[in-house]
Amino acid sequence: MAATHLVSHSPSLPKSLKYPSNPTPKLSFFKPIFPLKPISRNLCVRAAVSTSEPQTQKFQHCFMKSGDGFLYCEGVKVQDVMETVEKRPFYLYSKPQITRNVEAYKAALEGLNSIIGYAIKANNNLKILEHLRGLGCGAVLVSGNELKLALRAGFDPTKCIFNGNGKLLEDLVIAAQEGVFVNIDSEFDLDNIVAAARISGKKVNVLLRINPDVDPQVHPYVATGNKSSKFGIRNEKLQWFLDAVKAHPQELKLVGAHCHLGSTITKVDIFRDAAVLMVNYIDEIRSQGFEIDYLNIGGGLGIDYYHSGAVLPSPRDLIDTVRELVLSRNLNLIIEPGRSLIANTCCLVNRVTGVKTNGTKNFIVIDGSMAELIRPSLYDAYQHIELVSPPPAEAVISRFDVVGPVCESADFLGKDRELPAPSRGTGLVVHDAGAYCMSMASTYNLKMRPPEYWVEEDGSISKIRHGETFEDHLRFFEGL
Repeated sequence: MAATHLVSHSPSLPKSLKYPSNPTPKLSFFKPIFPLKPISRNLCVRAAVSTSEPQTQKFQHCFMKSGDGFLYCEGVKVQDVMETVEKRPFYLYSKPQITRNVEAYKAALEGLNSIIGYAIKANNNLKILEHLRGLGCGAVLVSGNELKLALRAGFDPTKCIFNGNGKLLEDLVIAAQEGVFVNIDSEFDLDNIVAAARISGKKVNVLLRINPDVDPQVHPYVATGNKSSKFGIRNEKLQWFLDAVKAHPQELKLVGAHCHLGSTITKVDIFRDAAVLMVNYIDEIRSQGFEIDYLNIGGGLGIDYYHSGAVLPSPRDLIDTVRELVLSRNLNLIIEPGRSLIANTCCLVNRVTGVKTNGTKNFIVIDGSMAELIRPSLYDAYQHIELVSPPPAEAVISRFDVVGPVCESADFLGKDRELPAPSRGTGLVVHDAGAYCMSMASTYNLKMRPPEYWVEEDGSISKIRHGETFEDHLRFFEGL
């Protein structure tokens, strides 16, 4: 299969907003990066990536506080959006920020034959997928429905990679028919891929997902490349898999090797450690006559969830860490970014229901919850929280837990946050909610999944997903 060449771009990324060093929000105001656009009262809503010291250029952030104390997204006042859309929690994205994030990866990959495979599990909104496809991305899939969605969104199947440790035969048949790359994750996975090739009558381009046993130094729930992980083949069994592929020349074509270390990684030398191991495996595989063209180093680059001003690795830092290794073996590089493409493009926008205390703790209760955004409850993840409007002059700054109405003590969006006591109905946002938030949302307590909107390049607001309703829930029982 021919290598995929990305169009090279070298955008001049403006410096990003510098946040206060304290990770808890204060009453600090900032000048906007963009001149603020005049906002009509009748806002129109349309349906619609370390070395320990990386030389990096930080991403421009699309959400910022202006000198007037209001939060803006690409020059659009979030308060105005709240007054225009339906009165419930909603996700608000910046479409231009998505574009900027992709362009940063494209610029970093200049000079390499590469595929940017967006990890659909991070966010599966169809409109976002169509935009990413239009920017030249491929897709990384971990289920049959993600595969079907990628095809519906128009992704080039030859720029799609089907991952997973439990891929089903019927889904593998679709992948084989469409010409999608498939990672071999286990002995039974190989058997299923062979069966899918026979059913479809197509030879499948496969990569071996090798567990490199590299510690990504992240939360154990998002670590995927250490020895205890459920993903990938044990490196000591490599020869067994090579022999198995050789035994099926009509069904399988081994074209590459794959590894994935984990998520929220903030030290790119970890990627280099893994890439060194992987190119050595590729040397060994090539020595046995296989034509290996692809190295897939996965994704997992972290972002500054704390808004602390930390200098984190950029896409260029990541790619430069493995560039010479890739060129030295004349390989095509596949990367699988998810969080670093989409997380910082979005906020979950909520309204304050009220403020209470139990005598030892203060609580800001909002209409959003763990049902809409589960990361803090699931693995104690931190996401920056702030109000969308200036507080009353008499508001006292206190330490609050920001919680929702769900009947669980685990229902919190943030703990021990220093915030001015807000009035009822005040807007409150949870930042960096583009990845692993809406895609993990549920209907627990019958809180229906929220609508999604984005700010377009011209500053207009478009609806990109309808919110679910109680009537949607009842439809599952019609005719039973």
